[in-house]
Amino acid sequence: MAPRNVSSAPARKMSLGQWAACGVTGLLIAASLTVYAGYRDALSIDTEEVNTDAWGDRPAQAEGIHNILLLGTDERAGENAGYNVLNGIRPDVLVVVSIDVDKGGVTMINLPRDLIVQLPDCPANGDSPGVAAGTVDQLNHAMTYGGMDCQGNTVETITDIHLDHMVMVDFAGFQDIVNSIGGVEMCVPEPIDDPKAHLTLDAGEQTLNGEQALGLARSRESTEFGSDLNRIENQQRMMGAILRKVTSGDILSSPTTLYDFMGSVTDSMVTDDGLTVDKMTDLAISMREVDLDRINMLTVPVVEAPSNENKVALNESSSRELFAAVAAGDVLPEEGGDKGEDGESEEPEETAVEPGDVSVRVVNGTGISNLAADVEALLVNDHGFDVTGTGNPVERDPAVTTIYHGPEQRAHAEELASVLVSGAQLEETPGFGEELELVMASSDWEGLGGSGTSGGEDGGEGTLAELGATSAAEDTVSCE
Repeated sequence: MAPRNVSSAPARKMSLGQWAACGVTGLLIAASLTVYAGYRDALSIDTEEVNTDAWGDRPAQAEGIHNILLLGTDERAGENAGYNVLNGIRPDVLVVVSIDVDKGGVTMINLPRDLIVQLPDCPANGDSPGVAAGTVDQLNHAMTYGGMDCQGNTVETITDIHLDHMVMVDFAGFQDIVNSIGGVEMCVPEPIDDPKAHLTLDAGEQTLNGEQALGLARSRESTEFGSDLNRIENQQRMMGAILRKVTSGDILSSPTTLYDFMGSVTDSMVTDDGLTVDKMTDLAISMREVDLDRINMLTVPVVEAPSNENKVALNESSSRELFAAVAAGDVLPEEGGDKGEDGESEEPEETAVEPGDVSVRVVNGTGISNLAADVEALLVNDHGFDVTGTGNPVERDPAVTTIYHGPEQRAHAEELASVLVSGAQLEETPGFGEELELVMASSDWEGLGGSGTSGGEDGGEGTLAELGATSAAEDTVSCE
């Protein structure tokens, strides 16, 4: 692998206003990587050579869309002069950040690190051994075979999303980010005692310092099922809390606080050698006024990997729909809807679906005892849905968690899917009336998560709503 280069001259030409814009978008770009970020200091950028010309036939670029792959590692790259992928540096967090300049929105898709995929051809490069095309391995192992170059090629190959740039950051700078903005407000619904994450927290709304926030972002034991997928949900919540704090105005109005914040965001970042400060600044300026309710976060739909029950594989139907929408720039709803020449909506406004409007029968296809009854209680008491009954599969026993609905109940199914951690496949079924049927499958069931996102003015539509996306505008958990 080629040695890293350090470029500082362009940064010295940036004004305070440009740094302010770059600071906000630096968080959208770097901290959207589930809140981990870094640069050596506010005047330097470490880069690694990435040769996209060797990736072969690449997906087409959508006009006005900038896609950035964010990689989070558990090693302080900025202090590791002997940086070498064979020393064990693999990304623990992988996020495709799709920035839509024209619509003013951001979609962030988390890819689980233990996703089993087929790797593309990555040639040997320096200390990197390379890998043959078609090798089946864990997604984040691509870094071992060929550094950022191979990791980017792998993500682009499996998603068919054109990647414009890559950013790699480490976890160590995260505490500084949180401390530089005076901590973040988070709801902790239940007391947490996780020795592995060095984390002990009381229940309730509270301000977390950097050490506590990092512990919560890393903690598995504090999640419902102790899985990486649940941990991603916590990380997305925290990223939203940081974005709300930074864009509230106090950070950007104080030059001292702004400089401290920029120093924390820029403490240990490595980018591809094509992502210059000028390009980052242009992107930051174009996105500096983005609304938080148009920053959407979700995890790609997955199922249990056939080869290893402790790993995951892509849910092909749902993930392909999502990837295709992102690649084409169609994943964000048009702001305000489609307008006619007179400024009125061409389509009548649909009435928002609330959980109380949704009637559902819960079917346990997982083999876990009493799961249907447990889910019924959560749907009714925590989310306000109308559960009409429970049972085991009889007519329908799908391989993945599925919500069956009638022709007029699509929006109701989307509202139900929005509170499931891993979402659900939606299937229209002739003969179904107003009642839905949720069939939970052992391959992908991860429990219940947020409070609903598909209906109302702040909800997404289409793919985002179906997959349970959340926005940075508000927390998905309430302590009230």
